[in-house]
Amino acid sequence: MAYDPVELKQFAQALLLAAGLSADKSDCVAEVLLEGDLLGHTTHGLALLAPYLNEIGVGRMTLEGQPSVVSDHPAALVWDGRRLPGPWLVRQAMVVAIERARINGTCTVVIKRSHHIACLAAYHAWATQQGMMMLLHSSDANSASVAPFGGLDPVFTPNPISAGWPTVGGPVLVDISTSATTNGLTSRIHKEGGHLPAAWVMDAQGQSSRDPAVLFQKPAGTILPLGGLDSGHKGYGLSLMVEALTGGLAGHGRADPAEGWGATVFLQILDPQAFGGLAAFERQMNHVNAQCHASRPVPSVRAVRIPGERGLMHKAQALVSGLGLHPSVMPMLEPWAHKWRIEMPSEKG
Repeated sequence: MAYDPVELKQFAQALLLAAGLSADKSDCVAEVLLEGDLLGHTTHGLALLAPYLNEIGVGRMTLEGQPSVVSDHPAALVWDGRRLPGPWLVRQAMVVAIERARINGTCTVVIKRSHHIACLAAYHAWATQQGMMMLLHSSDANSASVAPFGGLDPVFTPNPISAGWPTVGGPVLVDISTSATTNGLTSRIHKEGGHLPAAWVMDAQGQSSRDPAVLFQKPAGTILPLGGLDSGHKGYGLSLMVEALTGGLAGHGRADPAEGWGATVFLQILDPQAFGGLAAFERQMNHVNAQCHASRPVPSVRAVRIPGERGLMHKAQALVSGLGLHPSVMPMLEPWAHKWRIEMPSEKG
């Protein structure tokens, strides 16, 4: 089932407008969710639209206004996001950070009390198109599903880290969780009655497992840190780093009362021109990319790819042939469309 991406964005925007979100915020949220699917991140694309609409319906997402400025220095800011839509907040932070990075060489914006920010990879191309490098990390202090290495009890969310930088051949887009897998994927596979590709979760007795059902049992298991039981101390360390960059720098996190599904965000823009120069940066990174591409692939791999290449290829094809959505997406959105008498998008022939 493939759909015209333009029609999908219009459909998503119409639903968000009907829910009460302003035109500019609806446009931004719809664009970021669509970009997630275009890049192949199907758990963090339009699959989030129905949950977002529910959050609006029960009053857990702020619809109007601007973030509050907590602190403001030339190259460092902290915002209180006031639980405004996460994608819109991140894009607003990017505008400010890029503008200041052109002056100062770098700028960091940390956002507390943002709503969920969707797919991290969906933001980077907008920065790389302007010759910038961007780091984007997030945590959610309102929930815990990932155990620290050596522990049974969850402390973290998957705490994703992402980065994007320009090269002559296109941007490099890195987007990884500091846990072995994500809440979205484990929940989806559990609902489908399937198993994970590897032992990415752990039951309440500390045994690794491929069965996501262990996360929904009583007592519940946890998602393992990146590296699993063998080297999860690495993922554990990265999770702690994300907590420091988000909740620590924001001064708001797990030590505070939970407020609901959301995010604490660390966003940093670096202007290569202020360092060794953009041309020199691209020369170095193009050379590294070429070395990676030239590396002989193992027998099970056709060719070595640069992070983001497959997603960008998927996007290019979808823009021409149509975008296929996960089968669960449209059934979740149909009741909302029926409620507001919004026409469902037609399948691309």
